[in-house]
Amino acid sequence: MTGDEAQHGGEQPGFLFGWFYGWFVVAAILVVLSVGSGLGFYNLSVFLKAFVSHGGFSVEAASTATACFFIASGLAGLVVGALIERYDVRWVMTGGALLCGGTMFGAAHVHALWQLYLFYAVFGVGYCACALLPCTTLLARWFQRQRSQALSIGSTGLSLGGILLTPLSARMIAALGLDGAAPWLAIIITLGIIPITWLVIRPSPLAYGIGPDGDPIKRDASGAPVAADGIDYAVAVRSKFFILMTVTFVFAMMAQVGTIAHLFSLVASRTGSDDTAALALSFMAGASVVGRLIGGYALAHISSRGFVVGLVIAQAIVLVLYAYAESAPALFAVSVFFGLTVGNLLMMAPLMTAEAFGLKHYSRILSLNQLCNVLGVAGGPVIMGFLYAETGGYRTAFLSMALASALAFFCIWAAGPVRALQDGRFK
Repeated sequence: MTGDEAQHGGEQPGFLFGWFYGWFVVAAILVVLSVGSGLGFYNLSVFLKAFVSHGGFSVEAASTATACFFIASGLAGLVVGALIERYDVRWVMTGGALLCGGTMFGAAHVHALWQLYLFYAVFGVGYCACALLPCTTLLARWFQRQRSQALSIGSTGLSLGGILLTPLSARMIAALGLDGAAPWLAIIITLGIIPITWLVIRPSPLAYGIGPDGDPIKRDASGAPVAADGIDYAVAVRSKFFILMTVTFVFAMMAQVGTIAHLFSLVASRTGSDDTAALALSFMAGASVVGRLIGGYALAHISSRGFVVGLVIAQAIVLVLYAYAESAPALFAVSVFFGLTVGNLLMMAPLMTAEAFGLKHYSRILSLNQLCNVLGVAGGPVIMGFLYAETGGYRTAFLSMALASALAFFCIWAAGPVRALQDGRFK
């Protein structure tokens, strides 16, 4: 759709059927993240069990290989962030979706340990290029005043994918085996991302001659559009706030991703049912949808830092409960409480990055934050897998992740308030 087409029927540029076109971008991103997370991020715990059950790998080996997904994704983010600043983000997302589809198709041929590591590494690169980094960059470009609401709605796709597609993936693998399910999963992830990317998504509101939120473009004295406000990359990444915010999310995401990666296995081992484990994942994902929508509203009234403080405290309490929950009802209840923190934590790093540093070098700054977070997201599954093997159960593993959440609390508290961009200076 071109800017002229958006004006059909007398509508102003950047509006369609009376709606600001940015909300159509939000809807498209919701779909993209649903597919990407449902068959990628949330699906990691399903893959972990599948490679252990069908591939004959140990829990420790599969957990370590899962870490390759996050390491590769974090490193790729530095390149993806730079590409997004220079080229149309839709080409980057298309390449990522094709890489994810091709890699998932190859899951049927993973038989050796090095192939398992390669599978997760390449899949991580593809996921990085078509999921959170490009999608949050798009939302930050399209919105300013309503950024928290747009992020909360668009990133709801992360949870919907866990509700709709992760259980489907688990059932397909259970019914067809990994060999039979892999080609179908590859088709779903490819066709679920690429068409809507080109049909609906536009790289920025500048494509319609407008600014964020549908406002007029800011222009200088010569009439040329003013470049995006923001802090220089070198200044931003050396700031106290960036460093402590990043360490906060290293610990917070270590606990969150470690839990997500092992949740299916935890519930299945304690209840003896894969169906119950898949249902627990769905409960968690469903609760994260509700939690994220509540969070998007709450952030209009409270500080983002205060919100994160509350989230990491709640996460620490929930993980202690996981350590001792044994029955299916107890595990379901804890999964709901955990889900309320999951969705909100995932959107807070992008939101705080845009709030603190502006859009000038947003994708590069966020990509460095995400790379550092690899220490947590890759370490969480490995640490939990190691502790599971050493102790013969998950109790110590979950208590260690509760400790990581407590460390996240101390870091975000020490970071101080978010420094908003004012008059082009970082204060």
